[in-house]
Formats: sequence, structure tokens, C-alpha cells
Amino acid sequence: MMRQTTEPTKSDNPIVFFSYEESDIEEPSKIKWTREEYYRLSDLGFFNGKRVELIEGEIFVKYTYSEFDEGEYEMSAMSSLHYAGVNVAAEVLREVFKKKFFVAVQCPINVGEDSEPEPDIAVIEGKVRDFKNAIPKTAALVVEISDSSLFFDQTRKASLYARANIQDYWIVDVRNHRLEIYRRPIKDKTMFYGFGYAERLIFNEKDTVSPLAKPDAKIKVADLLP
Repeated sequence: MMRQTTEPTKSDNPIVFFSYEESDIEEPSKIKWTREEYYRLSDLGFFNGKRVELIEGEIFVKYTYSEFDEGEYEMSAMSSLHYAGVNVAAEVLREVFKKKFFVAVQCPINVGEDSEPEPDIAVIEGKVRDFKNAIPKTAALVVEISDSSLFFDQTRKASLYARANIQDYWIVDVRNHRLEIYRRPIKDKTMFYGFGYAERLIFNEKDTVSPLAKPDAKIKVADLLP
């Protein structure tokens, strides 16, 4: 609703101002990209070799977490700590998942028409050649190595993976030397994409953990850290 206000003036013709009630102001709508449109943009060279991910129709460049209050992210190259973290964790998981699975490093997974994240590590059931015509739609385990992206991994990524029904999601927090494990996806209106995890467990370097897909395996958290 628009209301009219009149400002007092010496003129016979008063100046009329219009103001909008707060409820009338709508945030401009965003253009959301589909996976097919995302592929076309890539083919046209829009990303110029940058590492990008499609999440709920939004295209995110790999970033360094900036001001949370401002909601800003700035692009940066991969740090040596992140590089080491990805490769150390992948090496450990390849030893655990030798049969019936393969470990993909920074490869996309198709979790919906408008989302194609590239987790640092994804443990996929089957053989690599099984996916020569289509990328995986799920994973037995997803792992993000958090150097400077902890909040993003705990919120947007967690909600996205929960919505995709990823049962086992790990965040290797290389700066705080700990592992966060998220399990039991549930609907959660407070999360970015309407889903979250009912279970969040935090382990330190001295702890030992087991993936859901390999419950007999014992992994030292210290071995996952660079």
C-alpha cells in the first residue's frame, strides 16, 4: 500500500510526497541458472578457468571467506594448507575405500537441476568408468576441507548436501585441527535450502572415526589433517 503525505508549505499548491510502507518493498528477484545453462556459460568461456560451483541456481567462485556480517566473499587461489588437506585426506580415504568405491577429488556431483557442487572429496560407489556418460548423483561420503570457508561449509554446503540426502558429510577443519561429522538429513526451515542435519559431531585429533559406508574402518582424525 502506498500512502500520501503532505509537507507544510507557504505555497497554495502543497508539495505531495509518496512513501512506501516497508511491507511494500520487495527485494529484486535473482536470475537462477539451471545446470544446462551453467554448462553453456562454461562452454562460452564465461568463467575463464576459474573454479566455480552451481548451488541452488547461484554460481559461486571458489573464495576466501570475508566479512560474514556483510555476506561478502572474495576470490582467491587455493592455499597450500587447503591443497595439503585435500590430498592428505584423499590418500587416507583411498586406503579405506579400496573396493566397490572410488574417491573423487574436486569433481562435480549432480544433486539437482540447479545444483552441481564440487566437493573437495566425494566417495562414490562403483567404478570410475560407470560414470563416463553422466556424473554421479550421490555419494557415500562427502568431505570438505575447510581452510577459510568454514561458515560456508557449515551452512550452505551442509544444507545442500542434506537436501540431496547425503547421509555422511564431513568437514575437516584444518585451522582448528578437528573434524565435524554431519548425519541424519532432515527438513529444517532455518537452513538455507530447507534441509539440515539432525546430528553434528565434533572430534579432535586424538579421536578415531568410522564412515557410515565402512563402519569397520577406523580412521584417526590426526591422519586426515595435513
